[in-house]
Amino acid sequence: MARVLLTGMSGAGKSTLLAAVARRGYTTVDTDYDGWVLPGALWDADRMSTLLAEHGTIAVCGTAENQGLFYDRFEHVVYLRVPLETLLDRVRVRTNNPYGKTTEQQADIARYIAEVEPLIRRTATLELDGLLPISVLADRIESCLHS
Repeated sequence: MARVLLTGMSGAGKSTLLAAVARRGYTTVDTDYDGWVLPGALWDADRMSTLLAEHGTIAVCGTAENQGLFYDRFEHVVYLRVPLETLLDRVRVRTNNPYGKTTEQQADIARYIAEVEPLIRRTATLELDGLLPISVLADRIESCLHS
């Protein structure tokens, strides 16, 4: 059994994929909700450390400035890759998260693709095409949870 971090840019489908994994009976945490992210786009380090110490099998999704500090506690760091135009289309129409609606936030997403994505891709243990069907992606995450 394993701990899996599912990461990627806003609009990549992390929350949707995590919900599909949760429906399969796995423990999951979406760090976009319930106070996991502190000012400065940082995960609450104490809370994340406790979570990972308490769960041998869990899928966590999110992207934070300090996520690399936790990579050694995840057996898999999965990057969900989606083209910029698709990301922008998705954040414009989604209803479960207000981020990405403004021109400034969309410019930030484009900047993150240029600056942050290469860093995450270099350190990810697996990269998945976020345009694949959710069921296919959930199968891949489930196989990671069993490795």
